[in-house]
Amino acid sequence: MPNPAPDPSKGLIEQLDLAPLRKGPLDGLEFTVKDNIDLAGCRTSYGSPAWRDAQPAAVHNALCVDQLLGAGARCVGKVVADEFTYSLDGESVHFGTPRNAKAPDRVPGGSSSGSAASVGNGLADFSLCTDAGGSIRVPASLCGLWGMRPSLHRISEAGVLPFQPSVSTVGVLADRFDVLDAAMRALLNGPASPTPSPRRILVLQDALEIADSVVQDQVGCALDRIAENTGVAVEPVRFSEIVGAQRELEACNLEGLRDLQTAEFQSTVGNWIEACKPELGFTFSMAYGNVRKFDRAAALDNIARCERFFRQINAFFAADTVICFPTTPKIAPLKGSLNTLEAVMDFYDPTMTITAFSGVARLPEISAPLLTVEGCPVGLSFAAGHYQDEFLLNAVRELVG
Repeated sequence: MPNPAPDPSKGLIEQLDLAPLRKGPLDGLEFTVKDNIDLAGCRTSYGSPAWRDAQPAAVHNALCVDQLLGAGARCVGKVVADEFTYSLDGESVHFGTPRNAKAPDRVPGGSSSGSAASVGNGLADFSLCTDAGGSIRVPASLCGLWGMRPSLHRISEAGVLPFQPSVSTVGVLADRFDVLDAAMRALLNGPASPTPSPRRILVLQDALEIADSVVQDQVGCALDRIAENTGVAVEPVRFSEIVGAQRELEACNLEGLRDLQTAEFQSTVGNWIEACKPELGFTFSMAYGNVRKFDRAAALDNIARCERFFRQINAFFAADTVICFPTTPKIAPLKGSLNTLEAVMDFYDPTMTITAFSGVARLPEISAPLLTVEGCPVGLSFAAGHYQDEFLLNAVRELVG
């Protein structure tokens, strides 16, 4: 049975001790579970006390949890998720803001804020969490952790609360690459056959130009080191070259993914909010105001555009190629600083322009903790083609692991 022991500094909602189901490749490792993923005997909060109190306790673990227990890992707790996982900043009015271990005066990033805090503050070796618009990658970047969003639907989402099914994935945050690699392989159930070595690193120039100049400088230094150490060619590429049209990267977000995400959120969570009228946090209420006003019919063309972007981007990928870009365009904002619409947009708009690239193309992406800017961590991301997850893990190991 769960033993409630809230500890916002480590993102903990419930302390648990779920023993491994058997021995396996994750023997000796401990993990936490984001609180939008079911654990048997626990109510899943979805980052909202109102949701938690309206739901029965889960009878079964989410299948992805059992995969990790079956690979030898031990589950030690449930951790904070941002309200309805609809946030990238990690500040929770309901459960407290988890501590960013590498930058304690700054936000941890969301919506997997508790996952990042539980790993960064030493509670667990890795955390099982989810990503739609950047909810694994952004906390990984801002907290100096390894994070992987896999290809869409590579991992079972049975027992994961419905969010944005055309975008949402289950993935992992970890303190070391070898832990990330082992946990992801246990979830992917992929082939053990060899994959090609990476021969080209394409730097997504549009994403680089969106980033703050100090982040751009650190990306350049990191790629110079990788090229020198590995001999792998580093080449620039623009979004317009990838999709074969005069389009900017922000089209992925503004003319594609944003409308798809909003329409699906209306259907999965919005219906419940409208029916049950729960108490909502201030920040979420502002965001949900846009969801409530959203015109589904007007967005249909943009939703169709997502499918075209998916096909165009993946047709561009070669089997030995990774695309690289800063995971986030800037360091973590100071806690409490996202208190005006201008501040929120200054953080969200450029961040989601970058995170939408892998989201709309359903790509596997790994954020590596390789950059330090003004004393704060920033991730450097590597992405590969859809369903090239094992190649990406092997490539990152060869390049920087």
